[in-house]
Amino acid sequence: MTATSESASGHAGAAGLDRLYRRVSRRLLPFLFLCYVAAYLDRVNVGFAKLQMQADLALSDTVYGIGAGIFFIGYFLFEVPSNLLMERVGARRWIARIMISWGVVSVATMFATGPASFYALRFLLGVAEAGFFPGVVLYLTYWYPAQRRARIVALFMSGVAVAGVVGGPLSGAIMAGLAGQAGLHGWQWLFLLEGLPSIALGVWTLFWLDDNIRAARWLDDAAKAALEAALAPEAAAKQHLPLSRLFASGTVWLLALVYFLCVMGLYGVSFWLPQLLKNSGVEDVFDIGLLTAIPYGVAAIAMVLAARHSDRSGERRWHTAIAAFAGAAGLTIATAYAHDTVLALAALSLATAGILSTFPIFWSLPTALLGGTAAAAGIALVNSVGNLAGFVSPYLVGAIRDATGSTAIGILVLSASLVLGGLLVLVVARRVP
Repeated sequence: MTATSESASGHAGAAGLDRLYRRVSRRLLPFLFLCYVAAYLDRVNVGFAKLQMQADLALSDTVYGIGAGIFFIGYFLFEVPSNLLMERVGARRWIARIMISWGVVSVATMFATGPASFYALRFLLGVAEAGFFPGVVLYLTYWYPAQRRARIVALFMSGVAVAGVVGGPLSGAIMAGLAGQAGLHGWQWLFLLEGLPSIALGVWTLFWLDDNIRAARWLDDAAKAALEAALAPEAAAKQHLPLSRLFASGTVWLLALVYFLCVMGLYGVSFWLPQLLKNSGVEDVFDIGLLTAIPYGVAAIAMVLAARHSDRSGERRWHTAIAAFAGAAGLTIATAYAHDTVLALAALSLATAGILSTFPIFWSLPTALLGGTAAAAGIALVNSVGNLAGFVSPYLVGAIRDATGSTAIGILVLSASLVLGGLLVLVVARRVP
């Protein structure tokens, strides 16, 4: 028996394929996870920076909301082109380019001097990061079939939750401990020290990632053949739509609307959680950082368990909807007990767990539907349109807070959007094979 046939026999059957996928996951997921932690920290650390930079730069809540959200305008404009370029130049080089450029812009945010420079740098950060998340989701479809994908995407996306667990205490410690050092404000140190790891990971990407299964030098030919065979039935069933038909697809636009409504809730939590905890009576910035770790820690566990259950049952729409309803309930309860730190924190933990649990299960829908260039463009389209909520959500809450002196009405609007998203996914999912 040849070495190749012996290797092939080792991958035969469900147990052999499970072992092979565990090997793939050990190679890919820890690294992609670290990248997403870095990306998400650089995207939302402005929520912590706000606690100091708002006074230093004389920014109103409306200005802050616009600046936090304008990131997503740049993100929206360059998302689809970015994913299409990744298809052409390869995942390894393109993901590296994204990470290095967003790290540089994130560091540069320490030089903001007022509303105009704040807006410009946040917009450029969105341009730089455009394509990272949908690019990685697309990249995972090169390796994992649909029946394994929700759990894998959940493990990758748990970087959002872990960024919250780590980022809160880290951001609070940086801002409290380094304020005034070398003539820099605490928020300037925050952008500097949390931007540099993204640059380092971008360089590492060039040496660690492979463009696809066939290019992986750490797999033998038999392992590559087994992985490609696992993907073959799904690839044959996917729609390879031309771009003109993709942009005219009602299902794709409905998926984008569902994602928009769910992202409204996500960035309500991401950009306003520190402020909500401060409103409940917590004053010290380091204590706020520690407390924000709790909702994200709960969410990290919940999203993986929910996705695993969805994969095992094969059911997607009710899992997504129930998670969205739980997020809405948590936000609503948090507004009712806004001045009770313990109850508000418990409600925000429920909200964060519910909201974050929607996303890995949701992404099983478009990735199961689309293939080829349609997958690259379709995933990017859904993500870019959905992430416009990242502009609408913080701007809306900030404007309402300036007008009323309270965040409660704005948070209830976000809660309603989650309910609508949950209801709509029950309809949309029926149209997805």
